[in-house]
Amino acid sequence: PLSSLPENKILVAQRPLLIVANKTATLVCNYTYNGTGKEFRASLHKGTDSAVEVCFISWNTTKISSNSNKEFNCQGIHDKDKVIFNLWNMSASQTDIYFCKIEAMYPPPYVYNEKSNGTVIHVKVFFVLFLKETPTQSAIPLWIMVAVTGVLAFYSMLITAVFISYWQKSRKNMYHQSDYMNMTPRHPPYQKNKGYPSYAPTRDYTAYRS
Repeated sequence: PLSSLPENKILVAQRPLLIVANKTATLVCNYTYNGTGKEFRASLHKGTDSAVEVCFISWNTTKISSNSNKEFNCQGIHDKDKVIFNLWNMSASQTDIYFCKIEAMYPPPYVYNEKSNGTVIHVKVFFVLFLKETPTQSAIPLWIMVAVTGVLAFYSMLITAVFISYWQKSRKNMYHQSDYMNMTPRHPPYQKNKGYPSYAPTRDYTAYRS
């Protein structure tokens, strides 16, 4: 109630959570004021430290003006004891906590509200959007992967064939080198002195008898 407020005191109330499913949010800042101010300014701030001013609206008895940060689509509307901030085309990166600030600009004394608990605006992104974007984004990488896999498979088969061919040739060369005949001359035992060299061993014919 206004009667319980100290003079020139502004109190602001916001809902704690706002879920955004269609990229559009409506944040209502309810306020109470019992002073004598005639010119006011209301602004919406983003972040726990309220570092970013999203948009503002100012009004007096005859004039209303508003402005928005270029990174946001925001418009403020004053309606009796509340200020409505409409935001549209919001992105998931804009999910954050938002604070309303109400200021009595004129006449003095200048006053503004203490920082409220704020409103967490959670911008949802539908999974369907990712399904629509995935084929376009993944088509090129998929074809590149198929082409690279095919090239690697071809070179793998080629290297395997070359290795098998080299191994077979090496095996044949080893076989020919080990296949030799003992060309040392031999002579029968009864012809020891008929022109055969003394180093020639005597052939044992008894081994062939049955």
